[in-house]
Amino acid sequence: MKKKNTTLLFIFLLTLLAIYIDLPENFRIKGKIGKYSFDLPINRPAIDIKIGNFRIKKDLKIVQGLDLQGGTHLIFEAEMQDLSPQDRPQALEAAKQNIEKRINFFGVSEPTVQTAKSGDSQRIIVDLPGVKDINQAIELIGQTAQLEFWEENPDPKATESGKLFLKTDLTGKDLKKSQVSFDNQTGQPVVGLEFSGEGAKKFAEITKRNVGRIVAIYLDGVPISAPRVEEPILEGKAVIRGDFDLNQAKKLSIQLNAGALPVPVKIIEQKNIGATLGQESVQESLRAGLVGLFLVAFFMASYYGKLGILADIALIIYGLITLALYKLIPVTLTLPGLAGFLLTIGMAVDSNILIFERMKEEIRSGKPLKVAMELGFGRTWDSIRDANVCTLITGFVLFNPLNWSFLNVSGMVRGFALTLILGTILSLFTGIIVSRNLIRIFYK
Repeated sequence: MKKKNTTLLFIFLLTLLAIYIDLPENFRIKGKIGKYSFDLPINRPAIDIKIGNFRIKKDLKIVQGLDLQGGTHLIFEAEMQDLSPQDRPQALEAAKQNIEKRINFFGVSEPTVQTAKSGDSQRIIVDLPGVKDINQAIELIGQTAQLEFWEENPDPKATESGKLFLKTDLTGKDLKKSQVSFDNQTGQPVVGLEFSGEGAKKFAEITKRNVGRIVAIYLDGVPISAPRVEEPILEGKAVIRGDFDLNQAKKLSIQLNAGALPVPVKIIEQKNIGATLGQESVQESLRAGLVGLFLVAFFMASYYGKLGILADIALIIYGLITLALYKLIPVTLTLPGLAGFLLTIGMAVDSNILIFERMKEEIRSGKPLKVAMELGFGRTWDSIRDANVCTLITGFVLFNPLNWSFLNVSGMVRGFALTLILGTILSLFTGIIVSRNLIRIFYK
């Protein structure tokens, strides 16, 4: 009994947490008790946790995609005919990282930047929700990254003037490539630089006059690294050491290659998507979803009686947890994503129907209610598991997380796949954990 009460308390607290996260912006509770009236405003929840230098800050809101919010959809093609085949994947990733950085400076909320391959064509797909000026977006994104090297200002009055660093004539054109390696003595990851012939001469002169000083590296006017010169480097090959892990070293190498590898991009498709159509589609989808949810709940309650009512309660809990999860991740919700969510509502009931029908068969065979209930859950698990695993495999193929060129790369289809995958996993949780414990505790 104690275990059942603990499980029920867990489900109750989880539901309350989901309800709180699901609250809309500027939510108010108004009412009147006797001659006293009250108006209680509840601000939209947010997460802001700071532990030392680690901080999680998240505004819990539904993130809308292009088709719901409106914005700009761009497809760029990377011109890589001057690069060797082995350098092209790294160059494409560097260009993607650079575009993401520029978009973040542009202030776009929840942009989507992904790479795709179409035959021999290397493409970068950019979705900018809320951005209406296509020309401004193209001008911002389509520039080649500018990598620059800056040295410390030897002037004693540099601090007063604010010019702590001076620009050198060494740029990304002089850098052949950057790659991650490991220090032979410490085993720590380091970032290697290899300059061209002319760049090696420039870098040698810079390191000669800056021994013991910092030579900062800037990408598009923003410092990305500030290594200190330990000794003159004359051979055109340098190593950046620092207290960073492998992922940080890879990120720095990608940023350096963004300015080193000549990867200009050209626009091959542009589309401005209006938000009016999205609002109408959302309203119609929500209306259809509510009607479908009501019909499913009505069928379950009328056909299975008390069991159906408990299943409906589990279905409501499923919907609350799903919406909360969309806000926590967050999931960029598109119209196909809404379709995936509505589809999983029906799937969330499937497991209950299988369980209830099996329970009825066990009762007809003479089993007592408690035994029939446990057998109903136990003997339908194989069918429920296999059906949901097949759905998850389908969702994985549609989502294409590894960016395989022979599979789908559409953001809309991926939005549908993501909500389908999340809904399938949550339907297993509510169907097996929530429904099972509610029936154990309340159904007699």
